[in-house]
Amino acid sequence: MPLVLLILGQYFGVTLTESAAIVHSLRRRTIQWSNVQAIRIEHFQGAQVVVIYEAGGRRTRLRAPITGFLCWDREFDEKFRTIGRWWLDHRGPEWTPVLLPGEQWSGPPVPDGNTFASPM
Repeated sequence: MPLVLLILGQYFGVTLTESAAIVHSLRRRTIQWSNVQAIRIEHFQGAQVVVIYEAGGRRTRLRAPITGFLCWDREFDEKFRTIGRWWLDHRGPEWTPVLLPGEQWSGPPVPDGNTFASPM
């Protein structure tokens, strides 16, 4: 089982480009930086994960980076900051925050130190 997870782990994560985040999961998905409204750390099944919130209310939980009891990643915070900084640097001058109803932001309140949450 650990060997299977190691092999599959190579295919999960995110590729950062000038215009978009390309999410590698069971299906590949492209999220334009101009459409991203927030990047947050959330808790999911005992682990911390990075979640991308889009203007339409869709949230995408990244399969990597992830950190938790059985899969501790010492570089998780740095990876989160890299994704967030990339978004801030590449979202474009035309980017504006979109106010979403509270129920669409289904995650917990923004924790301290989660610096890339939406400026709303």
